[in-house]
Amino acid sequence: MFSMLSTDEVNQMYAQSYQKTVGEASTQGVLDKTSNDAKRIQAISDRLIAQAPVFRPDSAQWKWEVNLIKSDELNANCGPGGKIIFYTGLMDSLKLTDDEIAAILGHEIAHALREHGREAMSKAYGIEMAKQGAGALLGLSQDSLALADTVANYGMTLPNSRSNENEADLIGLELAARAGYNPQAAVRLWEKMGQATDNSTQGLAFLSTHPSGPQRIRQLQANVPKVQGLYDAAQRRG
Repeated sequence: MFSMLSTDEVNQMYAQSYQKTVGEASTQGVLDKTSNDAKRIQAISDRLIAQAPVFRPDSAQWKWEVNLIKSDELNANCGPGGKIIFYTGLMDSLKLTDDEIAAILGHEIAHALREHGREAMSKAYGIEMAKQGAGALLGLSQDSLALADTVANYGMTLPNSRSNENEADLIGLELAARAGYNPQAAVRLWEKMGQATDNSTQGLAFLSTHPSGPQRIRQLQANVPKVQGLYDAAQRRG
């Protein structure tokens, strides 16, 4: 994968943008750190994060963060370096079970583990540098913060390639199974996704970057049996 930005640079840029989003949510009083839903998202994330080093050993040293934002937005993501945001609109609109939340988070964590956002962020960085006509050093100046925000937002709002989506589906299934969440829930989740495009005036933002469809559901159905043994073993461990 060609990239103008290193893994560390991408992680730093995304972390700056993430903190801006979390800070704005806190100022607006919509950052939820204490509700049962917030505790639920944190607990599910923790179980998945514990399995991430199976796929990427250095993720054990990432500065993972998990935040729930009260919003009608129907979206969730895990950005580079393990920065997770989940919006209550997605939980509420689709009436998600823990297993279905794990399917979403597992898929998103898989994107982060495989650095699927780095190429898009690198492209955005190149475009912004060309506009400015000069290179920019990463740091905490207002200019660099604005650049980080632009690059991160661009990288996280582009649709993923089919191959990246397929890879994230497979890794997400295995992450969920290893963490003790029923991988069959991924099939139910994407069936719900396919039916939910008109449920909100804002639309289902998650589907703008993660298209649903019969082919995706068929592939998930075909792959669930491959990780069923991992789920069964996790259940036996309790």
